[in-house]
Amino acid sequence: MQPTLASSAPTEVGFTSPLIRYYQGVRAAARQVVRERDGAPSPTVSFDLPPLDERLRRYFDQPGVTLAPIGAERGRSLWMLNLMGDPETRTTKTLASLVMVARAAHHIDRTGEGVLIVTPSSANKATALRAAVGRAYRTGLATPEQLRIVAVAPATSAAKLRAGDLSADAHLRAANPFVLADVDHPANVKQLAREAVDMCAAEILAGTGFRTWYSLDIDNYRIADSVRAFVEAETMPLTRASRPRLHAHAVSSAYGLLGYHLGWRLLSSGAYADLATPASHPGFFLVQQLATPDMVLSLRYGDTSHSRIPEYRRDGDHWRQSADPAFPAVTDDPHEVLDRTFYTTNPPTCSQIDQIVARHGGGGVVVSRRECLDRYDCVRQLCAEAGVRLPSDPADIREWSIVKALTGILVGIERGFIAEGTDVVVHGSGFYTDALLPPLPEEHVRRLSRATELAAVMRTAAS
Repeated sequence: MQPTLASSAPTEVGFTSPLIRYYQGVRAAARQVVRERDGAPSPTVSFDLPPLDERLRRYFDQPGVTLAPIGAERGRSLWMLNLMGDPETRTTKTLASLVMVARAAHHIDRTGEGVLIVTPSSANKATALRAAVGRAYRTGLATPEQLRIVAVAPATSAAKLRAGDLSADAHLRAANPFVLADVDHPANVKQLAREAVDMCAAEILAGTGFRTWYSLDIDNYRIADSVRAFVEAETMPLTRASRPRLHAHAVSSAYGLLGYHLGWRLLSSGAYADLATPASHPGFFLVQQLATPDMVLSLRYGDTSHSRIPEYRRDGDHWRQSADPAFPAVTDDPHEVLDRTFYTTNPPTCSQIDQIVARHGGGGVVVSRRECLDRYDCVRQLCAEAGVRLPSDPADIREWSIVKALTGILVGIERGFIAEGTDVVVHGSGFYTDALLPPLPEEHVRRLSRATELAAVMRTAAS
């Protein structure tokens, strides 16, 4: 199967430094988030964003976001919203991380306190936040004496940890440790980090002047991900004459799509009047893996019980099922973890996504590694049209997000989940190999298993 290039499609469009170009909209998104929290606990670091001065412009001057036609498949036009342009991270988490660190710097300027970010992560979020902290050091937005980060990932994600500025220098490694935690389930790093913060945050503030910021909050990501809607409104606006449109995304909790939805709402309400008001809302198409298919289960059945996963039967070296077309017909493992990044079970965002899809259309599928490999040549050609060069050997891939998403689109088309005549915009949210992003050396990682041990690491980092 090979894609057919859409001969009449516009050429690639995009912008460098999207957080500068759309800063007015990002600040509007932050104000909207504050209004919507309605009694939720106040964040450790305010959602306020400072005026866009020259120092902040230097910090936000990052590689851009592009929207490019990548082909057509059986009457569906395919596009990629490429969010992987930062060579330090190759992940969409960069946008949110830059905004979060800008907020931390604003807090430091306003209060005189230092900020110690504590982030649990499956890997990519930690890589992006660490890169943003390093960028803040390089551009003068903050210093190591003012801003530091402790990142904790499950031990199963060891192969996904990436090197960067904070690991290249011994002093910066000490102040910004990367921790691997031995936990029963990967998502348990969130609770472990929460417990450690509760255990020692007050002591750290009193003893060092660093305020500890536990960074796990969907609104930290929705704000920056509103940029996705702004790019679309400027480059490929939804008008009354537009064909039906789907936004496809490989998801764990679908933070990115909810950020897009926030941006769409701002545009629709006129809160960001510089850009076109969309005439409609696209459908959302979610792609997940067999180990964590909870959002697809919620869309199809209204709950996330894994008892809803179809029964697989062994067939030689593979496992097969034919009861549910939203699940892989064939897999090497019925409980397969295709990518460690997608580790969330029963995400609290299910109800929000279910409501959006019920109102605006869409759906979802679960894909297996076998399905990705069977369609890899096609996926590789589609990526090449957007300037994303996948390796000839898929074994070199360390981040599978874009491969999963495009495989999900092809499967969705094959099985009739995506109607003919639809424009499909895939969110290119992550891809890297060891050659593109060097792995973090084992000797630069600390290992632990208890919250008390993580609290000790945090005290040392702050001191």
